[in-house]
Amino acid sequence: MRAGSAGLQTGTAAAGGGTRSVRTRIAPSPTGDPHVGTAYQALLNYAYARKHGGAFVLRVEDTDRARSTRASEAAILRSLRWLGLAWDEGPDVGGPFAPYRQSERVEACREVAERLLGAGTAYRDYGEDAGGAYAIRLRTPETGRIALPDRLRQGLSKDWESVDDPVLLKSDGFPTYHLANVVDDHLMQITDVIRGEEWIASLPKHLLLYETLGWEPPSFWHVPLLRNNDKNRTKLSKRKSPTSIDFYRQAGFLPEALLNFLGMLAWTRAEGEEKFPLEAFIEHFELGSLSLAGAVFDTEKLAWLNGRYLREDYGPAELAGLLRGWRFDDHTLEAAAGLAQPRMRTLGDFGPLASLFFTDETPRDPDTLAGGLEPAEVAEWLLLAEWALEDLPEFTAEAVHQALRALSDSLGVKLRKFTRPLYVALSGSPSSTPLFGSMVLLGSAMTRMRLRRARTALGGVPRRREKQLEATHRRQTGTPTSGRHARCPAPRTP
Repeated sequence: MRAGSAGLQTGTAAAGGGTRSVRTRIAPSPTGDPHVGTAYQALLNYAYARKHGGAFVLRVEDTDRARSTRASEAAILRSLRWLGLAWDEGPDVGGPFAPYRQSERVEACREVAERLLGAGTAYRDYGEDAGGAYAIRLRTPETGRIALPDRLRQGLSKDWESVDDPVLLKSDGFPTYHLANVVDDHLMQITDVIRGEEWIASLPKHLLLYETLGWEPPSFWHVPLLRNNDKNRTKLSKRKSPTSIDFYRQAGFLPEALLNFLGMLAWTRAEGEEKFPLEAFIEHFELGSLSLAGAVFDTEKLAWLNGRYLREDYGPAELAGLLRGWRFDDHTLEAAAGLAQPRMRTLGDFGPLASLFFTDETPRDPDTLAGGLEPAEVAEWLLLAEWALEDLPEFTAEAVHQALRALSDSLGVKLRKFTRPLYVALSGSPSSTPLFGSMVLLGSAMTRMRLRRARTALGGVPRRREKQLEATHRRQTGTPTSGRHARCPAPRTP
């Protein structure tokens, strides 16, 4: 249902004007691994706020109740803090504009939705619910065009005819991100929304909400998405590149090197030096000069830069300290010793048995991985195992055991046979330390990355077949259809 005419023709081109103190925010959705795309956008928001003497806010966008978890939220905050991006306000540190979780501001969103309903600018949508439950939708104009003010692009506009009436409040009374983002940004006095370019399509709905409510919108900066280092420069996805910040931490990358690398994707120093501190990035980076060509996330370039930090910034004693902090701490060594001990005859056996815990790469021989089975079938097992592990709310040995047993049972395969290629994927050998405990010690992100690499070594799973498996997996597990498995879109950071 639409409004009869275009009440908003030009938007608010002067958005974000005036003398308000700069306030930016990063609003990750806690629905999975902390993503490097989130870190990239956090860096841009952080640098812009610091450069202009403003405040950088972290807000948790947890309106997706089916998928949002506190464990994912904690992982995101831990990863951003590990990178050195400190926020001035957030759910963990508080601030004058609390609460900093969208789920804790539901009543304010409901009041706004009812206000729009009363004004006739929104309407009830009963859908096919015979019980009387309804959603609330915003009326959009049927004709005309709306100008889309974006600080990085000129002349953007969109026909209202191509914009649907967005749901503001779902039938369960919970707000959608369209409403929650606008309400939160207004109440938190956000001046600049720096987010991914995929949100340009939603800008007409957000601008209409601001106009209808009589609120001044912020300035919008829609930054290009990161790209894979492939022929077609496709959008960064875990199909082709590691995207979890946890993976890079577990693989032994330094936080300052990863942050430097993300800065390199947005800014190039005039003198050509690619190694620089965060302070230099803040001082010299101009958001308005950001290239609209999506930057390529080249893991080889990241490894090269990380190597420079290791060689140039640390002496042997300091490097030893880094290694202890990385994996050679008492806890990790004790856990690795416990896993290796049943197979040890001498202390010298510890090295080869436990090497999988202290390396990023392991051998991936296709014949050893397949073990006499059909490689295509084993590749599918590895893909399904990756998804099963990704779904776990807690990554414990018992949870891993139960998940993989349930998966092998559903496939009609004995657990011992099913887990054999998983041993090889993790360690390079069909015989290694106990599988489930080893996965836990490696961590979820590293474990799933090794399964993914092993799958690639076997030739992978064709995209069409992957979609079929994903659909079956969703039906069997009740996983929402928002597509966080094979396609792994960039994180939703509105």
